[in-house]
Amino acid sequence: MLTEKEKETGEASLTQAEIPEEEHVEIGPGPQEIDHTPLRYKSIAKIYERCNLCIIEPETFEEAVKDESWQKAMENEIAMIEKNNTWELVNRPADKPVIDVKWVYKTKLNLDGSVQKNKARLVAKGYSQKPGIYFIETFAPVARLDTIRTLIALAAHKGWKLFRLDVKSAFLNGVLHEEVYVDQPPGFMLKNKEDRVYRLKKALYGLKQAPRAWYEEINSYFTKAGFQRSPSEALYVKTADSGILIVSLYVDEII
Repeated sequence: MLTEKEKETGEASLTQAEIPEEEHVEIGPGPQEIDHTPLRYKSIAKIYERCNLCIIEPETFEEAVKDESWQKAMENEIAMIEKNNTWELVNRPADKPVIDVKWVYKTKLNLDGSVQKNKARLVAKGYSQKPGIYFIETFAPVARLDTIRTLIALAAHKGWKLFRLDVKSAFLNGVLHEEVYVDQPPGFMLKNKEDRVYRLKKALYGLKQAPRAWYEEINSYFTKAGFQRSPSEALYVKTADSGILIVSLYVDEII
């Protein structure tokens, strides 16, 4: 027989034996592991604005002329062409073919997807050109991608300064040796001179010989400046007592 005191002691021992010890649980990182990087928040309005963004580029001049921003882009393109002395207005030739032109529209974006600007490009319909009539040669050498990678790696290894240039409206700088005529662009025909055409002094985008004309122009400049050109690609080197200068040309990109 157990006394009342022994019964109470036995129940207490059994209760303590059944209850496991609490495990030590760490909640969250320690003070030394806290990330103090500031958080950036965007309003729900900006998120909806980005999600609902839909860029529609006009396909015809009739569509573009209704928008003020596209109209301004076309005016800037014509101003650039005239500033570059690309063409001259002449009477329509009776024995020479005339190439038609058209507008091409493109919206340029920033890295975050927002609209940077609207770009309008006047393009000649070069697909109608025939060899031997409109042009003689179209080939223009460029730097190989392997050469560009090697040049960048060499600059990083030796600690050289590396620059990248993008020639604005590069093809408009190529001087034409052929006799080429184009129609006046839509929306910019001169009053009382609608029957006249432009004779090109320099190339327009879309012409078959435009890349060749641009290459001859830039190659002539580098040659006169004392650069030595690679016989197989558009790579130029100039050495002097102060150092070495290497130029790699890929269409309108210069490194």
